[in-house]
Amino acid sequence: MSTSQLLSGMSAPPALSTLIADRLREMITSGGIAPGERLKEVELADSMDVSRGPVREAISLLTLEGLVETQRHRGARVITLDYADIEEIYSLRLAIERLAMQRCAERIDAAVLARMDDVISRMRSLPPTSTGDEHVRLDLEFHDLVYDAADHSRLHRTWHMLRSQVAMFLTARTDRSEFRSKLHEEHQEMRDILATGDAAAAQQAIEKHIGWTLRQIRKMRAAQSIPIAPGESGPLSGPGPEGKTGL
Repeated sequence: MSTSQLLSGMSAPPALSTLIADRLREMITSGGIAPGERLKEVELADSMDVSRGPVREAISLLTLEGLVETQRHRGARVITLDYADIEEIYSLRLAIERLAMQRCAERIDAAVLARMDDVISRMRSLPPTSTGDEHVRLDLEFHDLVYDAADHSRLHRTWHMLRSQVAMFLTARTDRSEFRSKLHEEHQEMRDILATGDAAAAQQAIEKHIGWTLRQIRKMRAAQSIPIAPGESGPLSGPGPEGKTGL
């Protein structure tokens, strides 16, 4: 039997650089590695007991995602987000998510709805003491399902490139009880609209879900430009229209 036959049906394990990138991404988006902090290849390689090569490759992957910036002679650093950055992130997110919601509504089936129900159930089951990281993880998991169901490879790749920056911002802004208490309600509303197959209503739902945040960001950008740090309270704190947190 040939080697190809022996390996058929088996999936290759993730590359070491991918595993390292996953770990660093988690640390950055959760605030474990601070905005502006340098990523030193030697120190990271020693701490993970790996060679520098996979670490360098992992940093390159995160640079492509926009989480890390590399400057000549200064090495790699975690990005910092000011209101101009966040406006770009959220204006792009709103643009692509309109299309994702439209296509998802046109293609959604019982299997996707069941997976959405599972995510919403886990949102509802989160205890009051759970961390903001858990809320962000489930929030993005729901939106991943929307993009998967949209069945548009280039749209999906665009979301993947933006996703980590969205997570970084959400983690920095989810220290409010409003976000946590309304998370499952807002996603239940979107799920129910998607279930009707009404593409126009689905686009309106995402406008309601994240549009308020974008408007607030634009107001804040006009007033000031300050970095956003995990756990920081600020002008996006508190409810918007009808108690909407906008995140």
